[in-house]
Amino acid sequence: MAKMTKEEVIEVAHLARLAITDEEAEHFADQLEAITNAMELLNELDTENVEPTTHVLQMVNVLREDKSIPGLDRELMLKNVKEHEGGQVKVPTILE
Repeated sequence: MAKMTKEEVIEVAHLARLAITDEEAEHFADQLEAITNAMELLNELDTENVEPTTHVLQMVNVLREDKSIPGLDRELMLKNVKEHEGGQVKVPTILE
């Protein structure tokens, strides 16, 4: 891979709306070059017979069963409400 230049780092920082100094750009250029070189190594791997995966573990629906459970008793709940009418909680009007 080609060497990452300070100017390229400054351009990427500008696109990401990051303010960096020239010294930081030089430092990041070395780091970004090391990262891109490491990613290039992945291109050397033979992945022809590897199936795509969405997760590293083979898990199937780990969610709990959807069960209906009784809610709060309406009369008990309405005892904690400031105003109610016809079994419904009354709230202030917000739209005219």
